[in-house]
Amino acid sequence: MNEVLAFLKDNPIFYLATVEGNIPKVRPFGFIMEYEGKLYFSTSNQKPVYKQLRANPHFEVSTTAKTGEWLRLHGKAVFDTNKGTKQAALDAMPMLSKMYSVDDSIFELFYVEDGEATFNDMKGASRAVKL
Repeated sequence: MNEVLAFLKDNPIFYLATVEGNIPKVRPFGFIMEYEGKLYFSTSNQKPVYKQLRANPHFEVSTTAKTGEWLRLHGKAVFDTNKGTKQAALDAMPMLSKMYSVDDSIFELFYVEDGEATFNDMKGASRAVKL
């Protein structure tokens, strides 16, 4: 998990894919944190991504490093929103406090369950890491 976290932090704009009906939806994300041994992402419950993950919790994240290596991470979103996770997120990325607080009702956090990351390079090498 630490290697996946480091890769996502080193490449801070990554893309999260969900499905709405049978149509894939992809959008940029930039928040990732480790909390109690799990990788967490954040969103607002006012956004379509929240509704999509509630309807179908399976998602995939992908990003590419300047070196050409890229990461795919798939898993199941488990929402775990409480004052403790909210505070940890605000501590991990203070700029989130411009949008959210621990007391607001729209700030949501979810972690990866049954996650698997695959690291790939331009030469065709691939290796998987279970979370």
